[in-house]
Amino acid sequence: MKKYRIEVFEKAEDFILGLPEKERAKILAHISIMQEGFSGINTRLLKNPIRELKVKNYRVLFFIKKDTVYLVSSFIKKSQKTPLQEIEYAQEIYKKLK
Repeated sequence: MKKYRIEVFEKAEDFILGLPEKERAKILAHISIMQEGFSGINTRLLKNPIRELKVKNYRVLFFIKKDTVYLVSSFIKKSQKTPLQEIEYAQEIYKKLK
């Protein structure tokens, strides 16, 4: 089983730390699972290589480079579609790290 390092960008961290303790704990538990692999958590590909982690109505956008998962941004999902500016922001970060 592949192990991943987790890197959290400030935008994602600020959002997650600002949540109520119970909600924050759920998201952090899912992130912890990501370190060991992705079994048992709900993710989906948005626009290659950007993916989203789904925890209730919360979303954490991320991408994977080599053995590192980069958590880029987080938000509350309020509609069917993921906000385009969130996807574009994540793509911008990915390009900078490339």
